[in-house]
Amino acid sequence: MAKFLAELLGCTLPEKGASPLFECRSQPHIGLRHVSKQRPTIFGTLTDKPLCDHNSDKMPQTPPFPGMFASSGYNKNLYQTKEEDYGGLYYHDNNLVSGSLEALIQHLVPTVAYYPDRTYIFTFLLSSRLFIHPYELMSKVCHLCVDHQRLSDPQADKVRIRKIAPKILQLLTEWTETFPYDFRDERMMRSLKELTHRLSTGDELYRKTVQQMTQALIRKLATLSQYEEALAKINSTVTDRLTVLKTKPQSIQRDILTICNDPFTLAQQLTHIELERLSYIGPEEFVQAFVQKDPLDNEKSCFSDHKKASNLEAYVEWFNRLSYLVATEICMPVKKKHRARVIEFFIDVARECFNIGNFNSLMAIISGMNMSPVSRLKKTWGKVKTAKFDILEHQMDPSSNFYNYRTALRGATQRSITAHSSREKIVIPFFSLLIKDIYFLNEGCANRLPNGHVNFEKFWELAKQVREFMTWKKVECPFERDRKILQYLLTAPVFSEDALYLASYESEGPENNMEKDRWKSLRSSLLNRT
Repeated sequence: MAKFLAELLGCTLPEKGASPLFECRSQPHIGLRHVSKQRPTIFGTLTDKPLCDHNSDKMPQTPPFPGMFASSGYNKNLYQTKEEDYGGLYYHDNNLVSGSLEALIQHLVPTVAYYPDRTYIFTFLLSSRLFIHPYELMSKVCHLCVDHQRLSDPQADKVRIRKIAPKILQLLTEWTETFPYDFRDERMMRSLKELTHRLSTGDELYRKTVQQMTQALIRKLATLSQYEEALAKINSTVTDRLTVLKTKPQSIQRDILTICNDPFTLAQQLTHIELERLSYIGPEEFVQAFVQKDPLDNEKSCFSDHKKASNLEAYVEWFNRLSYLVATEICMPVKKKHRARVIEFFIDVARECFNIGNFNSLMAIISGMNMSPVSRLKKTWGKVKTAKFDILEHQMDPSSNFYNYRTALRGATQRSITAHSSREKIVIPFFSLLIKDIYFLNEGCANRLPNGHVNFEKFWELAKQVREFMTWKKVECPFERDRKILQYLLTAPVFSEDALYLASYESEGPENNMEKDRWKSLRSSLLNRT
């Protein structure tokens, strides 16, 4: 995990083959010609208007994520309890800003007269794992529900149970729907089963609710397991094909243009992959990636014994694979004219990714073209029509903290909010930058205040960023799937960094002594391996 974070945050690692995502090389060739007027783009929808606040106070419906937060980022806490009720929650301008962990846990648990605000539920379930293991939190929630509502008492007021049961079941439903990966832990499932059994005993309606919730959770976990198995199979296929590429590179006859020569179609298939992989990333993974030992919790990490989902890491690996695939496709052709045609093709693909709102594939393509083995091919670049690269270069300029990209992202987000078609709902962020934003928010503010209370003001902002991602990942891809293209994108062998340099030198010879020495070393190494 330490290596993963170092790469993700742009740190330089002392080994070869580092992800091209973190190579900050300038490249004068990159750009994009003017956006087509025939297709909807993110231009024309740029606005600084805040997202609408659609907080709902109805039970048991959970509001959509765009309405969970006000534009300020803080929760309006429609169900606010008075500070003296729990003696450990503190508010400022009607916003919960801090509290003891125990008081925050109590604030999560419904009563007959109270149900927590859904923004609070999401924010606390997201951030609590920095202080307490999810199974421990579930155990405490169960204890509070059973003891305070006297669910274990055979003489308990049946009317009272009927009033509280729907609220507790709703809380559990929101937990299982939004954070299903927490329930890969057997201890979580035991607590869930115990509490739902108490609630549903003797009431057919509640039994059906519990059954539906449990079945939905099991389906989600089964789907996750299938996805992880599919990724393992894909990685195995890639390894097998890479062996062929290393030993007999010229025996690889296919290239991207023989599989798909339409940039619009390829951009759409890339969007399929992006949205599928995004959909499996749980919100808690953003927190777990940066989890630290809490000095107030006995120096014990909350995830030392927890089977974590690794979909966030897998998604970053996809970005790196796409970057290397682009570089491989450019460096592999023997003829200069063919290489130039491949570059122009990927520029057109990148342009369409931009128009779709698929910024992650766009940046991966740019990253692949910025790799040194590609950027050094000056004769090849001389054949490329560089004039049409200007807009792309402008939009993805990293200066001023990616100001142009962030403006484009806001435009895509606003377009998504007002969209009338699924095609316009697509927003796929430049994922590395999203992770960095969340990381620096986490690093820039303390988790606890000097008095030991949880700094909830920080976690409102963290939840605001994560919930926006949650909205984006729920979009269904509207484009038709092309299995042949998808298979190629996911499993076609790619060159390592050394192989890319070797192919680059074979295409356009070394220009200085340093390149000559490296070329000789790479050729010697290749001969020794074969």
